[in-house]
Amino acid sequence: MKVLMVEDSEDDACLLCAELTNAGNDLTYKRVDCDLEMQAALEESDWDIIIADHSMPSFNSIDALDVLKKSGKDIPFIIYSNVISEQMVVSAMSHGAHDYIYKGNFSRLLPSIERELKNADIRRAKQQADNHIYQLAYFDELTGLPKRNLFCEKSSLMLPGLMDSKNTTTLAATYSIYMNHLMRINNTYGYAVGDTLIQQLAYRLSDCVEDRCILARIGGNKFAFFKSNMSDHCEIQMFADRIMESIISPFIIDRLEFYVTLSIGISAYPDDGNDASTLLGNAESARSFAKKSYENNCMYYIKEMGEASSKRLVLETSLHKAVERGELLLQYQPVIDLKTGKFIAAEALVRWNHPEFGLLLPDKFIPLADETGLIIRIGEWVLYQACKQAKIWHDASYGPMSVLVNVSAVQLGQPQLKDHVANVLSKTGLHPACLELEITESVLMQDAETSVNTLHELKEMGIKIAVDDFGTGYSSLAYLKRFPIDVLKIDRTFIRDLSVNSDSLAIVTAITALAKSLNLTIVAEGVETKEQLDYLCNKQCDRAQGFFFSKPLNTDALASFFPKAIRSSSKLI
Repeated sequence: MKVLMVEDSEDDACLLCAELTNAGNDLTYKRVDCDLEMQAALEESDWDIIIADHSMPSFNSIDALDVLKKSGKDIPFIIYSNVISEQMVVSAMSHGAHDYIYKGNFSRLLPSIERELKNADIRRAKQQADNHIYQLAYFDELTGLPKRNLFCEKSSLMLPGLMDSKNTTTLAATYSIYMNHLMRINNTYGYAVGDTLIQQLAYRLSDCVEDRCILARIGGNKFAFFKSNMSDHCEIQMFADRIMESIISPFIIDRLEFYVTLSIGISAYPDDGNDASTLLGNAESARSFAKKSYENNCMYYIKEMGEASSKRLVLETSLHKAVERGELLLQYQPVIDLKTGKFIAAEALVRWNHPEFGLLLPDKFIPLADETGLIIRIGEWVLYQACKQAKIWHDASYGPMSVLVNVSAVQLGQPQLKDHVANVLSKTGLHPACLELEITESVLMQDAETSVNTLHELKEMGIKIAVDDFGTGYSSLAYLKRFPIDVLKIDRTFIRDLSVNSDSLAIVTAITALAKSLNLTIVAEGVETKEQLDYLCNKQCDRAQGFFFSKPLNTDALASFFPKAIRSSSKLI
């Protein structure tokens, strides 16, 4: 045990050293009695614990705590003194001291040291777990570059400076970059060669990074740049030309030469968007058009035409009456228990049978409903219909099957949510334990305090709470312990890439282990292949849903699916 003693008495330090050694500790210690000596000791070595006298001629325990804080190190700090007032003890504890022991009371000191060493180990383990999850969630394992979420965060931090600038001509640009023919290379030479090619491309693109510039790997063969403080559109084009020039010479892998081509989409701030996500999305749209035209091509984003705006207006107007006209309908996607192969739950998914545009999926109208506030009414309708249908299935002797209902940010922020849910359960007669409410990570963290209170109220009713799309946002051990969560649903993007992306494998493994350690049920979304299913079973994932089992079904189709699901799924487990 390495002990740093803040003590002006050599005799007291030797006595304490003897007591700690007699207690069976293999002791290494150093005595300091001023701020400079303590600072040097902290810089030159790592210490297990600091034991400090309070009153010294020119240095006290509060001063020592300040030196420790400035070092940035997390080391247990125990005040060991008989010259300190009760008020000063309280002040020191609030300042960061972990304990106070009266000097000479070894019977109390030894257990305190043991306890604080254990607490320090726990804190470090938690920090390491958080750091590991953060690294997996925010950085690409293959290239070490930021992922999309961190790219957008860092880009967003640069935008306010541009908006506040007095120079109204200051521009910024987002570049979406697609490396062509990666799949062909993977299929011909193997994924190891493809991964090496991605790494080499990342290295060359990194050479283009300048001040006020960010590079990220967005997906398998997709990268993105954000560059700010540009004077004009010529400079925006010059940077795109520099990206293209970086790939002129061939890439050499195992004595093979590869000539890479890129498709680049560009969006400019402020014309094409005022936030990082919009700029990236618009750049990706432009890149899609560039990819369709010809290789090694750059294309600038062009704003939506009047026809698209007109369609949005028609959707918004007709959405106001969609519930009254009976145009909304629910489909249900089965959730399978991977241990038994049984169909145990169904996720309710809303669709809009629009009279002009046909059957619309949620991504076509739910964002619009969120913007207009119509999501409240639509959410109420979905919850009632789903609970009513679940009760019908129960009464038909299909067993205590749960129904899963998504909750939007607007709904979660409504103070009457608990009362509305209770009213729906009362009207339909559905047992609360058979209702599972799904909230995405990002929605939970928009207003964490309100979310915690609301979820606790729902939890007290007996309702289960699920975090949807886990792994795409905060993914923090701290917030998982804070919220009353029952279920973690791994986002489908990680499941989709299990067989081709080492990042996805690592993230799914880490999330599964984390959920197990917290006694949470883990559900995999978007399972489409036997290979994905086998991997999830091997990692002891609890449940799964996806097209491998069934696409979302209407109520009649789902009713006939019950016995079929149980038989067919059992054969696959």
